[in-house]
Amino acid sequence: MPNKNQMLKYTNYILLSAIAFAACKQEAALPKNTVVTDGVVKPVAVTEPVKHDSDDPAVWINPKDPGQSLIIGTDKEEDGALYVFGLDGKIKTDKVVHGLKRPNNVDVEYGLMLNGQPTDIAVATERLTHKLRIYSLPDMKPVDNGGLEMFVGDNGAGYRDLMGISMYKNKEGKIFAIVGRKNGPSEGYLGQYLLEDDGTGNVKATLVRKFGKYSGKKEIEAIAVDDALGYIYYSDEGVGVRQYYADADKGNNELALFATSGFTEDHEGISIYQLTNTTGYILVSDQGANRFHVFNREGTETDPYEHKLLKVVNVSATQSDGSETVAMPLGSGFPHGLFVAMSNDRTFHLYRWEDIAGKELQQIK
Repeated sequence: MPNKNQMLKYTNYILLSAIAFAACKQEAALPKNTVVTDGVVKPVAVTEPVKHDSDDPAVWINPKDPGQSLIIGTDKEEDGALYVFGLDGKIKTDKVVHGLKRPNNVDVEYGLMLNGQPTDIAVATERLTHKLRIYSLPDMKPVDNGGLEMFVGDNGAGYRDLMGISMYKNKEGKIFAIVGRKNGPSEGYLGQYLLEDDGTGNVKATLVRKFGKYSGKKEIEAIAVDDALGYIYYSDEGVGVRQYYADADKGNNELALFATSGFTEDHEGISIYQLTNTTGYILVSDQGANRFHVFNREGTETDPYEHKLLKVVNVSATQSDGSETVAMPLGSGFPHGLFVAMSNDRTFHLYRWEDIAGKELQQIK
């Protein structure tokens, strides 16, 4: 009869074999021509930690000096905040917004007309109050009269608990918020709201439509909008990434469901690197594996909604929930663009695009 040490070794052998088998099975789910980076890409900067729970970043590009751009990140807690960082990762203490009730996700838009002046804004979902919170940039002053209530009249459990947010500006210059929630119906999970001046220099929101399929498996948090091509993408966690038209008058039919295999756990943060008006990359977080899957933005010659997996990139950010990509030079530190990923150690990791791209992907010149 084997002794305890032999039994322990045997148990460990079985466990390691199972892990190896699972890893092989996972990689086998990826297309054969997919490049998986062996090494872990390191950031050039890591932000100072937030107080509670980092979750989602957005980037405001300084039009006068891109090297002085800002990163806005959520601290997702009942006593939460919107933190503001420089590209060196240092907190801009005079710009941090405290006292928010579980701010979940955040996004940035440019040129909303308020008091007759184009105003850049940071828009965050405040889960516990069911409100959008909106702040002017770069001063981070509120312009929402205390917040805008979302999904009014929806009474299902979690139907008003806000999570995802992504901004869309159409070709006429109208600005919309695409808003997600903790739970919702199988059809009409997302809300699209038109944002305008309420006549006093603050923002008002008008519901345009509810749209989007939901599998019911987990939840929908990560949302990204491609302004140039007019598409909305969102992660139906545990299922894949769904694609819709951003213009409501083009209808609510689903255009694509991709990224359906090769993910270890949840599909999370989505961001877009735009090479040209029509080409580039869609990055999706494989949260449980600490890596990002990179798909082509433009689709194929025969199907613009067929997004092929090009590369899988291992990163040092752990359990990454939210992310953002900027496809323009941001000073000398990020000459070909910036990739920001949340990490579950209360920080956000800042990567050079060329480090993410490696030899397989292109970069802006």
